[in-house]
Amino acid sequence: MTAASLSPSSAAPAAPVADAFGHIGVRMTFAAGEEIYVQDEEADMIYRIVRGAVRTTRLLSDGRRQIGDFYFGGDLLGLEAGPVHRFSAESLGDCEIMVIRKSALKLYGDEGLKIERLIWSETARELQRTQEHVMLLGRKSACEKVASFLLDMANRFRGEVAELPMGRQDMADYLGLTIETVSRMVTQLQADGLVRFLGCRRFEVRNRPGLACLVDA
Repeated sequence: MTAASLSPSSAAPAAPVADAFGHIGVRMTFAAGEEIYVQDEEADMIYRIVRGAVRTTRLLSDGRRQIGDFYFGGDLLGLEAGPVHRFSAESLGDCEIMVIRKSALKLYGDEGLKIERLIWSETARELQRTQEHVMLLGRKSACEKVASFLLDMANRFRGEVAELPMGRQDMADYLGLTIETVSRMVTQLQADGLVRFLGCRRFEVRNRPGLACLVDA
């Protein structure tokens, strides 16, 4: 992990808020697999991904791993209702992240207020995604879970081909499935003509209405 000067973000701008992060935050880089913050660590930092992808994970008491979510460029990390992080955050590949101390935002006037408003809106979005994840785990079949995941990933990426930064084991842990089941469901979705994989991690949606219909079943 390395920290750089307070230079503005070079990522695709998210309007004035991205500028505010660039002016106030510290730019840090993380290698693949490196921890950004740790489960049960004090949660006074807010992280905005400039480049790369991140997963959040929690180790359960029996040693199993639960993945909370995946985050991409422009997303905020470290949004917590309490004083500590419930999950750890790890980079899936080389990442560049802007880091701001939440308790110091009041010192930065209008720019601090912009970021505080963004934190509130992103916290609401995080709650919505958490609720959707709970419904995904509890109410959908294995095939519907994998279809939902792939459609979500396709919607996050521009262009016809999406590239997954995570492997099948990460997908399985996020969906509450085994890696064997994920692989079987991917094969089934390809056989049904809904998606086509171009290698292990690159895929395209071939029948978006059909895939969306399966997701909404």
